[in-house]
Formats: sequence, C-alpha cells, structure tokens
Amino acid sequence: MALKDRLDSLKRPAAPTAGEPELGLSVISGTRGEAPPPIESKAAADGAEPRQGRVGALAATKAEIHALLVERHADEIDIGDREGVRTRIASVTDEYIRTSGIALNRLDYGHLIDALLDEVLGLGPLQPLLEDAAISEVMINHARQVFVERRGRVMLSPVVFESDSQLRQVIDRVVSSVGRRVDESSPMCDARLRDGSRVNVILPPLALDGPCMTIRKFSRDKLRPADLLASGSATADMMRFLEAAVRSRLSILVSGGTSSGKTTLLNILSSYIPADERIVTIEDAAELQLRQTHVIRLEARPPNVEGKGAIEIRDLVRNSLRMRPDRILVGECRGGEALDMLQAMNTGHEGSMSTVHANSPRDAISRLEAMVLMAGTDLPSRAIQKQIASAIDVIVQAQRVRGGARKIVSVCEVTGIANGETETQELFQFRPVGVDDDGNAHGFHTATGKHSVHLDHFAERGESLPAAMFEPVAQGFEGPV
Repeated sequence: MALKDRLDSLKRPAAPTAGEPELGLSVISGTRGEAPPPIESKAAADGAEPRQGRVGALAATKAEIHALLVERHADEIDIGDREGVRTRIASVTDEYIRTSGIALNRLDYGHLIDALLDEVLGLGPLQPLLEDAAISEVMINHARQVFVERRGRVMLSPVVFESDSQLRQVIDRVVSSVGRRVDESSPMCDARLRDGSRVNVILPPLALDGPCMTIRKFSRDKLRPADLLASGSATADMMRFLEAAVRSRLSILVSGGTSSGKTTLLNILSSYIPADERIVTIEDAAELQLRQTHVIRLEARPPNVEGKGAIEIRDLVRNSLRMRPDRILVGECRGGEALDMLQAMNTGHEGSMSTVHANSPRDAISRLEAMVLMAGTDLPSRAIQKQIASAIDVIVQAQRVRGGARKIVSVCEVTGIANGETETQELFQFRPVGVDDDGNAHGFHTATGKHSVHLDHFAERGESLPAAMFEPVAQGFEGPV
C-alpha cells in the first residue's frame, strides 16, 4: 500500500511560531530502540552548545528530512513493512547529514529516526504514549501540555508537540481514518483508533488554547471477570450474581461517572452471554470488544459537510429490531435512544444491556426518565416510570474512588413503582472506611442482607444461587488497588 496520501497529509511540520517553545526529538518522541553509531558534535561534546538552540535545530532537521522523504519516496514506501520504512528513513537521514554538514551524537540520531518513523507510521509524538501499556488515558490540553493517566494517577507527561500545526496534523490523521471530519465549521468530533481506543477532539474557537484531544485507551488484553476479582473491584459473590443475571437474560444498566470503567464493565458482563446468541452492538464510536463470534457491530454516523446523512443511535436501535437479535447492547444512552432501548427490552429482547452517565442508581433512573422525554414523546411521567420498571432489572454502579481505583460500588435491582417513584433494592455495596497517606481509598465489599427478587427466575433458568451469598459480612478490609 502506497504511503503518498499519508505523507502528503503530514507535509513538512511547521516550525515553532514566536512564543512557542522549541522542543527536541528526545522530548517529542522519546528513546525507542537502539541508536546507530555516534555522529558527535564537537560543540555538544564540549558542552558549549546551548540546549535551547540545539533542540530547535533538531526540530528543524526533522522537518527538513521529512520534506525530503515526502518529495522522493511518497509513492515507494509500504507502510506494512516497518523495518523497510525505518531503513528508508535512515538512508535519507544519512544522506541529509552528509550533504548538510550537521553533526549529531548517537542519542540525537536515534531520537531523530524514531520520531520520523512515528510521524510516518504512527501518530508522531503520541506514539510512545499509546504503546505504553501502563497508560490508560492521554489528555492533550494543548500542543505544549499533555497529561496522562498512569495506573490510576493523572500526571503531566514530558511529551509535547512542536506546534499547533503538528497537533492538527495528528488529529486529521485520526479522524480521517474512520471517515470523520473536524474543522472550524464542525469543531467537535468523536472518533476511534484502530485498536478501539476512543478519541474526542475539540478545536478553536471552542477550545481557547488550541486544539484539544482526549484518548481513552483500551487494554490490548481483554479483561475477564477474574481481573475484577484480582484488582479488588468486585467480589466473587457479586460476579456470580451478575453472571446469573446475564445468563438468565435479565436486562442490565451499567451506571457511573466519567472514567469510572462503565464500558470496560459492560465488556466483562457481555462475556457471560452464551456463544450461540446473536448480539447487536450499537455505539457512537465503536469501543466494545466482545469475545463471541455471532456479533453485529453498528456505529452511528455524523452528518457530512452539508449537514446531511447523519445516522443516529436511535435509527440503529430501531433497525436492529429487524436483524433478529437475541441481545442488543447500546454502548451508551445519551438521548432519545433511551426510549427505543426500553421498548426493545420490553418487546422480547430481554437480557439487553447499556450504560449511562450517573452518580448513583437513583440518578441513573432519573436520567433515563429525562432521556425518554428527549425523544420528543408526550408520555406522562407515570408511563415512563412503568417502562423503566418493566425494562430494567439490575443497575450496576461503577465508580473511580480516591487514588484512581475503579470499583463496583453498588449492585441493585429495580423492584417496581411505589408512591410515584421507581423502587430499587441494593444487594451489594462497597463501604469505604478511610484513605491512606498516599490518598488511596480503603474499604470492603459486602452484601446488604436483602435477597434477590429474581431467585425464582434464576432457578427456572438453571442458575441456582445460595442464600448465604446475600448475607452481609463483618467489616473487612480491602487495600488499595
């Protein structure tokens, strides 16, 4: 596959504008692999060359070599041959060094090759962060400020972009790869990377300090229920109950705040769905990674440049009903699609699942009521409550607790309507008991003592649960994750 289109989209990166810090390749892309033999600058060896000037020179050198690569080899490079691309870049770089008379030491030479390789095959300065398995989120506030979440802790990264122009080039590459667009006339966009990582972009004039991009990474290794147990995010009894709920086709709503692990939890719960069932997933940007083979994945489409051609989640939910699904999984309910999802659950598609942004199970129900109204219906409040009470069986609340650990903090059942309110009963909960010197939350999971109202339903479906699992435990202690 030719590289022309990819390289043309990254024409010679713009030099830093006045007031922007000039950044070296070691900062831009990090050390990635073994460097070639040294090419040493006498001034650098003597320590006489000012770092700022040298850093700026490295960025300018990279821009010049990148321009030569585009000019001479755009039609020849196969992006599937990583080592071949590296060899070609090294050849052009060596020629440039010989003809320009510049001197680079071993470390800078290695940084230069790696940065150029990331520009051509990856996402430039972001590539090392995306390849770091310990990083779960990359938050670009603007070209010169990139935060990351590493093992639950948010910290400032040394990675920066040379300019707003370079950041825009990376953004354009991401959104165009999935058929999306983002520009001044449409300055917000949701997209995804090839590995399923979720991307949100917002541009000026809405973003005052320059282009802003947030990447929610997903683990290359799909998490299993055992991973939740190992991390202290849930207990064996909680997962056994949720397994029975999924297998016996109870409809489940996963609730939680931003970055609380809702999608990850939905992925894990979906692993309990029997392999012989037909599943349809519906998302704004495809994130779910199901293990089953009988899966249809649908993704909403934004409007085109003329503002036409949009396909919303509501349209996909309605269409999915004609696809003979056994289960429908909506990645996230944000608006009027909540009504279509509830109607699907109430008309023969039990066992379906979705997520919603809410801080508690009670808030989740309130949000569902509000989203049904967003569908433009004139249903009275009582009718909406009856729809919710008959459609949703279990609400699982996820939360990112102090210190960054993600836990299931509540599992409750929807039991009906009383006194004009949708009633729930909590079966399991996480009880925090304090915070240590490092800011990590401590606590323990326990049953509440209330027995599930679905025990007969479980028994009919062959899912026998012992009564003892619903008995509360004495105050325990689970350390930080």
